[in-house]
Amino acid sequence: MLKGLGGLGDMAKMMKSAQDLQAKMTEMQEDLNNLTVVGESGAGLVKATASAKGELKGLDIDPSIFNGDDKEVVEDLILAAIKDAQTKAAERSQEEMTKLTESMGLPKDIKLPF
Repeated sequence: MLKGLGGLGDMAKMMKSAQDLQAKMTEMQEDLNNLTVVGESGAGLVKATASAKGELKGLDIDPSIFNGDDKEVVEDLILAAIKDAQTKAAERSQEEMTKLTESMGLPKDIKLPF
């Protein structure tokens, strides 16, 4: 090996690790689109299903809550279920990111760009 170039091997190793991380993050992003979470409100009367990325996928409303006098209550229950699903999606996304970073030997609290 030439003197003064000893750090190039470390740089190549670091670049390979960065490429591996990028590939795994891309895969994880795809997986987050397929993972779903369910948020609930009103003791399960309203359920919102979302991807782990937070995209709303479905809404299930028990017909027993439909009464013209309770319009505001129904609206509140729907919003609460959606917010619960979004919170669960964010938590699931963070769990998956933590698994990824720990598997790569990175600190679990590292902030990666996305």
